[in-house]
Amino acid sequence: MPRTPSSTLIPKSPVSRATAVFRRAGGILRTNEAKAAGIHPRTLAALVDDGTVLKLDRGVYQLADAAPAEPDLAIVARKVPQAVLCLVSALAHHRLTTQIPHAVDLAVPRGFKDRKLEHPPVRFYRFGDASLSAGVERIKVAGRELRVYSAAKTVADCFKFRNKIGKDIAIEALRTYLRRKDAKSSMKVRHLTHFARINRVQAVMAPYLESTL
Repeated sequence: MPRTPSSTLIPKSPVSRATAVFRRAGGILRTNEAKAAGIHPRTLAALVDDGTVLKLDRGVYQLADAAPAEPDLAIVARKVPQAVLCLVSALAHHRLTTQIPHAVDLAVPRGFKDRKLEHPPVRFYRFGDASLSAGVERIKVAGRELRVYSAAKTVADCFKFRNKIGKDIAIEALRTYLRRKDAKSSMKVRHLTHFARINRVQAVMAPYLESTL
């Protein structure tokens, strides 16, 4: 009796199965995720040894030929999922700054215990409950959800933390945001005012807002 096509399929090797798991996950896995998906530690070690998989940080691995466009953000999305991308890093995401972030800025709740990552360097900023939850958007990075503040919320945050990041960065972001043609100025002002009220920086932002309009 002839064998059916399904009976002649060659079983996948542990390495090919592991590679397929990495691809389905967007190219990056944590150790516990790999183990839960059936990747044996010996297989993972072998993939690292032959260069198929790269070790990005303690407990974080990336498929070498599936590098995400923003590997630092991909690591953060997996290592600190409760944080929100903020300030200069969020400005860079929204293209509201000429600054190049030297670390990933993350908003966390008060009482959060800092986590030191081998890579990338991160800066944690404590936000109150109302500010932490306001203006949050969600993006996908290497198959994992990452939270980031909206453009208007980020501008308001920059004024709130102006003494830490520099007032010039906040002013540049405000002017760039208002000069964009992606929405009506009146709507942008409403959004800025809303978030400035939450952050209690209306009086600080007002002179720069008026001079830009």
